[in-house]
Amino acid sequence: SALYQQAILVHNKKPRNFRKLETANHSAEGYNPLCGDQLTVYLHLEDDAVKEVSFEGSGCAISKAAASMMTQAVKGKRKQEAEKLFTEFHGMVTGELDEETTPNDLGHLKIFAGVRDFPVRVKCATLAWHTMHAALNNQELVSTE
Repeated sequence: SALYQQAILVHNKKPRNFRKLETANHSAEGYNPLCGDQLTVYLHLEDDAVKEVSFEGSGCAISKAAASMMTQAVKGKRKQEAEKLFTEFHGMVTGELDEETTPNDLGHLKIFAGVRDFPVRVKCATLAWHTMHAALNNQELVSTE
């Protein structure tokens, strides 16, 4: 709990990879009407791998921190690995995956496990992930309505 709160504060105050990626060859926009979170995820894919990733936009602390940590987690991953992380993260925060007993590659992202106890915040935590998934698959807009 304390680790979760600390990470949220750090990544919200100083998000990693928070900028427009000029070399992006894939991007998508995401919007969460419940919170007003709005962001764009930029990807530079090369040889089926995420060479670079960034985001920009505005939102609540959970949304911004999740986006920041998502960019760190998928950078350098192959598309299939990034998709697997998306599935694992989504499963964890929705309670469909027990990150402690099911083998996974979540690593530091496990600090978001507590979000599942606050269903209204799940969409905040997953917005960047859904948007990254859309960008990987050449979709342009995601809404968590």
